[in-house]
Amino acid sequence: MNNVTTSEIVNRVWNYAHVLRDEGVGYGDYVEQLTYLIFLKMSLERAADGQDVESLAAERWAKLIELDGSDLEMEYRHTLESLGGQKGTLGMIFRKAQNKIQDPAKLERLIDLINKESWSSLTVDVKGAIYEGLLQKGAESEKKGAGQYFTPRPIIEAIVDVMQPKPMQVISDPACGTGGFLTVAHDYIANNKDRPLSKKEARFLKNDAFKGNDISDSVARLCAMNLYLHGIGTDECPISTSDALAKEVGENKVDMVLANPPFGKKSSVTIISESTGKLEKEKLTYERTDFWADTSNKQLNFVQHIGNMLRVDGKNSGKAAVVLPDNVLFEGGAGETIRKALLTRFNLHTILRLPTGIFYAQGVKANVLFFDAKPASKEAWTESVWVYDYRTNVHKTLKTNKLARSDFDEFVELYNPDELKTRVATWAEVQEEDGGPGPEGRWREYSYDEIISRDKTNLDISWLKNGSLEDTENLQSPAVIASQIVELLTAALEEFKSVEEALVEDDED
Repeated sequence: MNNVTTSEIVNRVWNYAHVLRDEGVGYGDYVEQLTYLIFLKMSLERAADGQDVESLAAERWAKLIELDGSDLEMEYRHTLESLGGQKGTLGMIFRKAQNKIQDPAKLERLIDLINKESWSSLTVDVKGAIYEGLLQKGAESEKKGAGQYFTPRPIIEAIVDVMQPKPMQVISDPACGTGGFLTVAHDYIANNKDRPLSKKEARFLKNDAFKGNDISDSVARLCAMNLYLHGIGTDECPISTSDALAKEVGENKVDMVLANPPFGKKSSVTIISESTGKLEKEKLTYERTDFWADTSNKQLNFVQHIGNMLRVDGKNSGKAAVVLPDNVLFEGGAGETIRKALLTRFNLHTILRLPTGIFYAQGVKANVLFFDAKPASKEAWTESVWVYDYRTNVHKTLKTNKLARSDFDEFVELYNPDELKTRVATWAEVQEEDGGPGPEGRWREYSYDEIISRDKTNLDISWLKNGSLEDTENLQSPAVIASQIVELLTAALEEFKSVEEALVEDDED
């Protein structure tokens, strides 16, 4: 296994998913079952090396490889049940685990495939890369809903590069999905170019630096395994499973939040109607004393929650980078109240407009909001908002023109995290003679007064001309044009749904 590339290992393990697919095992379930089996095999390898950890898991794997038929299926089911009741990382990975592979012959074949490989001999980086490759394969194969927990890696890397997490900082993601932000932040700190980490810093990075939460048990266990394979939280699991919005933050403040809260505008609960006996959805509005406005909009609630998570400690106050859909930038009512709070209570200094066509959930128009916590003040903390428009005239697809980290090189360079006040715009109303800033520049500054005077404090800002409407000589390929049409129609449908929901709310009020 050491002589093959990471992608070859991913493809080798992934190819068997097609066999199970015919048996009704979805790709997401397949990655989940791989999570269990790889962990069990690694436990046996670690035990063989004299490491007295996960001994129960090691014993279970030793039994599984000796069985077949119905005995194997029964032992595997009992293994999942018993390990799910354990504490720490072991309990999180096997929390509410179920066997989705009902055919004992195929289960035996998968176990044999896993057993042939020596997982513990791989470095942490390689193991993490293999597992993340499997997670991405799962997201690509089951596009419906995959965007809820899989953020494109180039976006994560660009965000972490400008946020610059440091040793001894506590970094959190309250909607962690499979843990992309946490693992990239870990690697950024672990590969510190300035100096090697001290023993204290390395120990903190492994056990205390990261905190994640996800509302889904199945996604949380994928995250726990992902972090485990990156060497994070091996002593105590840093991932929790709960509705992050249900409780106030309290005193558990953090130094940095990196997050992409789940897509889907409204929070709701399913109830049984007393009059009809049918299942109905009821809007869920969180009434929290630490929130700035009451709303059922999930993303707006996450903005408030994340703002409250940040530590306030002078120059060492917390910072956040959050991926959010366009509606957060322009929605009225509670949306306007929350945007004004961000501008006054925090320093909302940067907005990155992302291109369409980059998420597995189609039609998503998203942005990254960057803001810093500040102490209470009578004056607004935000002096200006810098907007980088990487959406207008940018055409990305999941297959033919994929997003790359290099696409954000200019943004990362212009961001200038150490000296926000010395940023230099690439936009100017008239092109400068020396070829400097001009009307095509993607990096533009808006003063607080300009922002606050906009209707509903609208932050959905664009200024570049759409070149595709004017350049008829250099049209995109038919496939790209078709993809763009699908994106536009899907996005328009989502916006119509938002209008409908707003009208229904008005009627109810």
